[in-house]
Amino acid sequence: MTLQLPPNTPETGAKALLPDELAELRARVDALNARYRHHGATAVLEGALRDPEAGRIAMVSSFGAESVALLHLVAVVDRTTPVLFIDTRLLFAETLEYQLEVSERLRLSDVRVIRTDEALLQSRDPYGALRFSDKDACCALRKTFPLEQALGGFDGWITGRKRYQSKTRAGLEFFELEEETGRIKVNPMAHWAPEDIGAYMDENRLPRHPLVAQGYPSIGCAPCTSKVAPGEDPRAGRWRGEDKVECGIHFVNGQAVREGQSQ
Repeated sequence: MTLQLPPNTPETGAKALLPDELAELRARVDALNARYRHHGATAVLEGALRDPEAGRIAMVSSFGAESVALLHLVAVVDRTTPVLFIDTRLLFAETLEYQLEVSERLRLSDVRVIRTDEALLQSRDPYGALRFSDKDACCALRKTFPLEQALGGFDGWITGRKRYQSKTRAGLEFFELEEETGRIKVNPMAHWAPEDIGAYMDENRLPRHPLVAQGYPSIGCAPCTSKVAPGEDPRAGRWRGEDKVECGIHFVNGQAVREGQSQ
C-alpha cells in the first residue's frame, strides 16, 4: 500500500475530540483495563480483537528482533487481523526477507506494507540525506506520517511495547488512550520480560531475525542502526551518539513524539 500525503502537510493528526467524547473513551479504556487486569497476553489480545468496547483493531509490527512472538500470538487468536508493516525504504534487506518469511510461516492473511508516496519522498528528501540533518523529520516522513494515515480506518492498534524497555514505559497498561486521535493502543505483552519472550520463541520454534545473531538486538532502518557490544543496552545501536531514543510512532496527547519526551 502506498499512501499519498499533500506535499505541504506538516502532520497528520485527527480532528480534536469533544470533552464528552474523550470522557467516554477514557471510561472505555478504564473498563477494558479493569476487565483484563489479571489476564495474560492471549486473553488481552482476544479482548482487543473481539470485545466491542475495543472497536476495529490493527496490529503494527516492525518485524524486528522480538516481533515474531507477538505476531505468533496474533496469528493464534485471529490470523486475519490486519498487520501494518512500514517499509521506510531504508530497512535492512534481511528485515524485508524476514517479513515475508514470518508472514508465510504464520499464515498471516492481511499484511499491509505501508510506504510514503514516492513523489512525497522526492519532494521532501530527494537525495535520501534528510537523516543527516534532521533524523526526527526523516522518521516522521518515512514512518509517522504513513502510519497515521494507515491507522485512519481503525479504532485502535496493537503494539509490542513492554514495561521493561524504558523508564517511560514502566507503568504501561494493557490498554491506553491516544487522546487526540481517539484510538486505543493495546499492549498485550506489557508485563513480559526478555526471558519470557525468548522462552516463548523457543517453545514455539519461531524463526529469529537473522541480524540478531550478528549483534543487532534492536533493529530499525539500516543507516541508523549499528551493532551492540556485549553489556550495552539493547537499544544502544539505535541512532548511536544521538539524542534520540524513539522513531516517533507513539503518540502522546495526539502528538507523535519520542518516548523520552512523553513525561
